[in-house]
Amino acid sequence: MEQWLEHLIAQSTGWALLAVALVALLESLALVGLLLPGTVMMATLGALIGSGQMGLYPAWGVGIIGCLLGDWISFYIGRRFKGPLHRWSFLQKHHAMLQKTEHALHQHSMFTIIAGRFVGPTRPLIPMVAGMLELPLKKFIPPNLIGCLLWPPLYFLPGILAGVAIDVPHGAQSGLFKWLLLAVALIVWAGLWLGWRGVRGAKRRDWASSWLPTARLKWLAPLGVTAAIGSLVAIQFHPMMPVFRHLLWQVFIGR
Repeated sequence: MEQWLEHLIAQSTGWALLAVALVALLESLALVGLLLPGTVMMATLGALIGSGQMGLYPAWGVGIIGCLLGDWISFYIGRRFKGPLHRWSFLQKHHAMLQKTEHALHQHSMFTIIAGRFVGPTRPLIPMVAGMLELPLKKFIPPNLIGCLLWPPLYFLPGILAGVAIDVPHGAQSGLFKWLLLAVALIVWAGLWLGWRGVRGAKRRDWASSWLPTARLKWLAPLGVTAAIGSLVAIQFHPMMPVFRHLLWQVFIGR
């Protein structure tokens, strides 16, 4: 997939932007998004943005369009075929999850639609479930617009940072600096994840619950968040960091 995307970039910017729109559309489409490695694909596109092969803002724009199209198609599917969907064996197997989603949409529709956009398993489901519940458009469209506006750059960001790191000029310290950037990225990701688990506490039960009980999270989550903040602060003092910040700034101002 990454080679295919790079091939499109080499052909023309138009094909590259079409690839962004297509990835955003399919990642948002009802149930289809469950089968796609959307996070990896968006990060790959972000790396191409970070390395200067594609502009951030055109990619952001077509990403928003693809995201909106996928969500609105999913909403229509849910509204138009709510009867067959309720009887579909796949959704019946996930009846508990469906009930929780329906309850969240009834109680906090705006927050659920925005937050669900950034959670892989719920991203392609919530618009469809909102349609099945016949959620009024005035309650669906505003949070959907906010979610689709914020989602592309956030999912591009890891790839952008990687692409910029690749462009750091080779030197005596650049090799070590790139490894340090990778280490900091992993520490920050782990710290954010642990912090999120800590906030959720005992409300979430999944594969991690057995080795991350609430008692352990009480000290591990603050430790992870502290390590993430500390690593971010520490790397700012590296001699190569001004070069990295300059290259990153060039991406955001459109080089």
